[in-house]
Amino acid sequence: MSAALPPVSSRRIGARARAYFLLTKPRVIELLLVTTVPAMILAAGELPSLSLIGAVLLGGALSAGGANTINCWIERDRDHLMRRTSHRPLPTGDVDPNAALVFGLVLEAVAFAWLWATVNLLAANLAVGAMLFYVFVYTIWLKPRTPHNIVIGGAAGAVPVLVGWAAVTGSLASAAWVLFAIVFFWTPPHFWALSMRYRDDYAAAGIPMLPVVKGMRAATRQIVVYSVIVVAVSFGLFPTSPVSWIYGVSAGVLGAAFVWKSVALARDPEPERAISFFMFSNTYLALLFTAVAVDVLVRSI
Repeated sequence: MSAALPPVSSRRIGARARAYFLLTKPRVIELLLVTTVPAMILAAGELPSLSLIGAVLLGGALSAGGANTINCWIERDRDHLMRRTSHRPLPTGDVDPNAALVFGLVLEAVAFAWLWATVNLLAANLAVGAMLFYVFVYTIWLKPRTPHNIVIGGAAGAVPVLVGWAAVTGSLASAAWVLFAIVFFWTPPHFWALSMRYRDDYAAAGIPMLPVVKGMRAATRQIVVYSVIVVAVSFGLFPTSPVSWIYGVSAGVLGAAFVWKSVALARDPEPERAISFFMFSNTYLALLFTAVAVDVLVRSI
């Protein structure tokens, strides 16, 4: 006999919970948290307490989830026009817009209270500050107005490293700002590659992403420039922190691959190669920050 299906009410509750969860853009949250823990390890010079790591990750996930939910609420009409985003819970009607806004605001309030209570006020302020920047500066002001929206708006996604550093030290140091700069300069080529793949979507929604306004080749030239900057900035950890050859070799190898792939994209600016670069850029950032953590942990043994 086949297994009995759960009651209709249970399935509805599960579907509703899943819809609210998707509003938070969990894949984006994962990438943000990947950069946070290595920043904490570098700040501490060793592995911080697991309770502190857990508190920061939970608070960071709540804050990022709240920001992403509010972003979905603001962009629900534009998301409806794009094939890539038309399946999101608000365009499909799975979540009421007013409920989504309340959900996002509640997540932010809980995140602030949690980080203040379990970590410190600086970390809490940085997390909420990133949300305000992402919502008001990037989503509302820059994104619909300029093809350089992500150049400035990417700062919001770089703040989690500052949150992680502040959680450990209660302050910010030059190495923390180098980590911030790595993510900041990495963000434009990462998202320009994505917008190359979905150029028609962004054009249909009236969003002036660089490939839409300037064309594919102009976008790839900027991707190469920013890729080189990212690699150069990644070596800024040497004068600002005690990283060793472990990180240096990793940064060199990963950086060479990152620049090489950006040049390959510039030579062949096709959507398929663009999405390949986009996926590799995720791997690059994750491995680079993993190298930071491994360097510190190996030297602390």
